[in-house]
Parts: sequence; structure tokens; C-alpha cells
Amino acid sequence: MPPVPGISHDHLLVLLMQIGALLILATGLGRLALRLGLPAVVGELLAGILVGPSLLGNAAPDLSNWLLPRNPEQMHLLGAISQLGVLLLVGLTGAHIDLGLLSRKRVAIGWVSAGSVLLPLALGIGLGFLLPASVMGEDGDRPTFALFIGVAIAVSALPVIAKTLMDMKLLHRNVGQVIIGAAAVSDILGWLLLSIVSAMATAGFRLGVVAESVGYLLIVLAVTVFLARPLIGRLLRPIERSTNPGELGIAAVVVLIVLSAAGTHALKMEPILGAFLCGIIIGSLGPGSRRFLEALRPFVMAILAPLFLATAGLQVDLSALKDPSVLGAGLITLAVAVGAKLVGGYAGARLGKLNHDESLAIGAGLNARGVVEIVLASVGLSIGVLNTASYTIVVLVAVVTSVMAPPLLRRTTSRIAQTTTEIERERDYAAAQPVAK
Repeated sequence: MPPVPGISHDHLLVLLMQIGALLILATGLGRLALRLGLPAVVGELLAGILVGPSLLGNAAPDLSNWLLPRNPEQMHLLGAISQLGVLLLVGLTGAHIDLGLLSRKRVAIGWVSAGSVLLPLALGIGLGFLLPASVMGEDGDRPTFALFIGVAIAVSALPVIAKTLMDMKLLHRNVGQVIIGAAAVSDILGWLLLSIVSAMATAGFRLGVVAESVGYLLIVLAVTVFLARPLIGRLLRPIERSTNPGELGIAAVVVLIVLSAAGTHALKMEPILGAFLCGIIIGSLGPGSRRFLEALRPFVMAILAPLFLATAGLQVDLSALKDPSVLGAGLITLAVAVGAKLVGGYAGARLGKLNHDESLAIGAGLNARGVVEIVLASVGLSIGVLNTASYTIVVLVAVVTSVMAPPLLRRTTSRIAQTTTEIERERDYAAAQPVAK
């Protein structure tokens, strides 16, 4: 068998230029966004939009065609790198989930989760049946498209919410802990439902396909709880006790996340689901195992995540909003997304015996969709459920809700007095933080 030809000189040159240009823009605009009080994800996504069809494609088409050629082989190289970034980012997100918190606050979190997920999911599915056919992907039928819109509206972004609460010093507050717990449940349900949507997109909407997908999901969850968790624990604990665990531990968690993603992908579910569940397992094993993921965080957050977000921005075409039907669909989708999450979170919190101000804060905090929504949009585009117009709409919902959440949360929590327990928790939390470098 003859050897496989290596990557050509031109393909390698374009790939390196793509990575360099996107990272420069994503890092710079991400820093600028932070200075303006916005999530970094806004600037990082904007980097891709600027060099994509929305701006560079119109202003300098020749340069755009060279840097971003329509050659699938070339773009797949960049896509493969960003896919690794997505898997590691989602694995880190899974490690944020505190299973002990979910258990301790299960009554309040249960009601808030039910309200903030079920109402947006139902309204989103209904909206998906009403949106014009011009925003549907070529490979998705109406039920699959409607379910995807429901999932996109129902999710929250745990990483963005967690960082927002930490920045605003609300993580120790009761309302902050309920928001984090409900966002965790929202993420888990979102990735599970996304796997069903993905299976429906490839095999069509049939009860047998849905039943098969649900069966696979139950198998994956059972394997995760009863087999994967003890096996991963047995693998990582000897590494923790070794003389030089750092490099070996980082390599181990990367391998585990990638292989977990491969496992769910082999079952025709989204690889993101496997990465997310693996992150939950590693995070639940204790601080030793979690430390390996935390060591990986700087590279993922500084390099791979901005590169993925910039690559996601390349698919956004703001010129699609010139079409009145697309613009109208976008505004309606945004209104439904914000209103459903706010009302659902508020109603769930009230049923969970929380007061008016706390309930408003929970509805506001859960509205941020951030990077989770962008990952969902990228999956929807790749499996053909979304087209460029609907992808642009979903990404804009992610950006707008992430920008809206912090000021809304600040305004609603300003009226909630701290309890003695919260003050003690804040003191304990501050004492547990590492000394500033």
C-alpha cells in the first residue's frame, strides 16, 4: 500500500494563517469585550463574523477566498482543530456540575429546573412549527427542526452563568446556588435532547428512531454511573499518587474525554454528550482528579475555545437579516427565548417557595445561553437541521442573552438582603481561595 500523501504546502500555509489571524482577532476582541463589561465570548465570536461573509467576504472577496477557501478539505482542517476545542470545553463545563449541590438544593432546584426548561422547550417547539420554511436546514424535517429550536431556547450556559456569578460575588448566595444548580440540570437535559435531535436528523422522525435514541441514552447513562465512574476513578487515583502526576494526569483526562466522545458518537449520538458526561465524572471524583482538568483550562480557554468561537462566527452571515422574514423570525425567537426563560424560571422559583425578588433574579440569571447555545448551533448546522439564516438567528440569541443577563441579574439581586448564613458562606469561600499571584 503506498504511503498517504502529507498535507500540501498551500493547505498548511492557509491553515497556519487561519489559526494566527483568528486567534489574534479573537484574543484582542475578547479582551475588549471584557473591558466593556461584556462576556469574552461576544468578542471572540465577533472575530469570526468580521472575517466571514458578513464583512471581509463583502469588503475584500479575493482575500476572503484565499484565507477562507470554499475547498472542503481546507476548511475541514480548521474544523477538526475547533472540534477538539469543543470537546475539551464541554468536558470542562461538565466538571463545573456539583452533584452534591444538586442533592442539597434538590427541591428548589427541581422546581426551578422544571419551570426554566419545560416552558421554554414547549414554546420553542411550538415556535419551530411556526417559523418560515426559509430558515429550515435542507436535511431536517419540520418536527426535527421544531425540537431543535425547543432545545436551543431551553438551554442555559453553565460556564457563562458560573463566571458571571463569580464576577458579581453572588456564587455564595442562596439565589446563586439555585441558579447554578438549575443551569446544570438544563445543560444535562440539553445535551441529552440534542442527541435525540441528531439521531432524528440522520434517520428521520419516526417513533422507532426516537425509542432507539432514548434506549441508547439510558444505556449510556447506566454505563456512566455503574461502569465508567469506578473505572475512571481506578485509572486516575494511581496517577494522583505518582511522583509527577501533572503531565500524565492531563494526558489521561484528555484521552478519557476524547474516547468518551467517540463512544457516544459510535452510537450515533453527539460526541459532545460523551465529553460532557466524562467531565461530570472527573469533577465528581474529588479535587485530585479535578486538578488535572483545571491544569488543562488555561490552554483550552486561551487558545482552543477562542479558536472554536471564531470558527463558529465564520458561519454567521448578518446579510441574511436583510430578509424581512428572517429578521422577523429572529426577533420573535429572541423574544420567546428571553420571555420563556424569565417566566419559567420565575414560576418555578415561586413554586419552590422563594420570594418575588429571588424568583426574578433566578429567571434573569438563567437567561444567559452563551457558548452552550453556540455549540448547539454549530451542531445544528453540521447535521443540516439549520441553514445559514437560522444559524445566525440562534447565535444572535446566544450573544444577546449573554449580554443581557449580567445587568438584569445585578438589578434584581440588589434588592435581596444577605442572610447570616450567606455571610458566613462568603467568608468560608474567600478563605478557600488561593493567594493571588
